Amino acid sequence: MIRSYVADLHVHSVLSPCAAVEMTPRNIVRHAAEYGVNIIAITDHNACDNVTAALEAASDSDVTVLPGMEVETKEEIHLVVLFEKMRQMKEWERFVEAHRSGRLNDEKRFGAQFVVDAGDNLLRVKEEMLLTPLTAGVAEVSAQAAALEGLCIASHVDRPVYSLINQLGFIPPDVILDAVEVSRRVKPQEAARLIPAIGGLPVITASDAHTIDDFIDGPKITLFLEKPSLAEIRQALRNQNQRKVVV
Repeated sequence: MIRSYVADLHVHSVLSPCAAVEMTPRNIVRHAAEYGVNIIAITDHNACDNVTAALEAASDSDVTVLPGMEVETKEEIHLVVLFEKMRQMKEWERFVEAHRSGRLNDEKRFGAQFVVDAGDNLLRVKEEMLLTPLTAGVAEVSAQAAALEGLCIASHVDRPVYSLINQLGFIPPDVILDAVEVSRRVKPQEAARLIPAIGGLPVITASDAHTIDDFIDGPKITLFLEKPSLAEIRQALRNQNQRKVVV
């Protein structure tokens, strides 16, 4: 049976140095349950160390957590990549690790990068700098995501920085995208008209939350699915088999 799910597919945890310390996996899941968000994706910058904790934190709730990551390509373009299983996420992590800069993080300048468990206990501080471009380009990144059966979404294409369209001016034909995301700046229903480079790609919105207030108040989408899975979301983005996205 098809039913509606409220989803936020772009949420940062304390692993992202730009996120507030309140953005622990357990706290994110707790607020998702409290505010009726059925599906969330944990999408930290160039890393996924807190995804397992979020999955465990959600295991006794009605919240579905999707493994994800927000990647910064060598062109300084942000892409949200989502997977169904941690097995795929781990393969993706190996690809990203091979293309990270290797530079160490400057906590005073950029903020700390905390890895925590499902109980929000500190496990370690990630030392490698995450807020920096990979050595892989947008076409290579999107192709690898597709090879691992992930969803690839161009982040906040309406923003003046870290946006595929702003950086390049167009979407290259060799970039494999399942959707584009807009932020609060542009209503999703008006995005294709205001940003013609989007073409016929599906448009979604998400909170891109770095604080709990961002998460609570930020934009969401409603997905009509049979169950909360990546395969179902893929069909909804394609408007297949009565699955659909309402923004």
